[in-house]
Amino acid sequence: MAETAYTIQYRSEYIPGFEQYKSLLAECVTTESVIKGNQATFLVADSGSATTSTRGQNGLIPSRGDNNSQLTATLTEEHDLVKKTGFNVFASQGDQRRIMQETSYGTVSRKRDSQILTALSAATQTQGATATATLRMFTRAKAILGNNAVPNDGNICCVISPAAHAFLSETSEFTSADYVNDKHLAGGAPNMFTWAGMTFIEHPNLAGLGTAAEIMYVFHKSAIGHAIDTGGMQVFAGYDEEQDYSYARCTMYMGAKLLQNSGVVKITHDGSTLAAV
Repeated sequence: MAETAYTIQYRSEYIPGFEQYKSLLAECVTTESVIKGNQATFLVADSGSATTSTRGQNGLIPSRGDNNSQLTATLTEEHDLVKKTGFNVFASQGDQRRIMQETSYGTVSRKRDSQILTALSAATQTQGATATATLRMFTRAKAILGNNAVPNDGNICCVISPAAHAFLSETSEFTSADYVNDKHLAGGAPNMFTWAGMTFIEHPNLAGLGTAAEIMYVFHKSAIGHAIDTGGMQVFAGYDEEQDYSYARCTMYMGAKLLQNSGVVKITHDGSTLAAV
């Protein structure tokens, strides 16, 4: 005869798994809302580095044309559909319908960032040899942008790896009150912060993450375009009475495009020493 009859307690509120649930880069790019169609064309216009002229001997002022470049982002339909039978929803722990909706939303949001990172990867400007993160690494990238007449107007973003963030946290220029107003370490070193006049975003889905070839980017908002259907993300949840299943679907029509190569600097970072062993 058993002397004990243990009770197992199941927590009714679920704990989210570790994954990216929202877009981290949506505010770092130029967004165009598409009303109808599968393409969005961005116009990049400048003078073509023109200089002024003096009046000619004929008494007329020489004229010139502007430099207009049309670049097209092609939209694709991106879906995530989750289904669970009525019995599985009934018999499983936690709010399974809510879990379906939140994971589906997160899946489509990750795709949005994936498109932006793919567009950034098409850039050709690089910053030096592979190394661990330092102040010089990012100020050099910023200087490269400045040499291309990219304005230092508060719209320069740096997408970095967790390892790069950790290396920066070890530098006095990042943590000392002699250099910065924000106490990065005291505030828990948030994933998005401003430093050296640039907005830094720590991203968990960069190419080569945790290796000696992490690919990071410093870029201006006007260098990348992202097109999205004017209605934004479709989020639906429902129940099929005939087949007794619940579903959640998220859909977004979207696409990204590199608009100005001169506005992006690619950094290869060595994050291998801070990866799990």
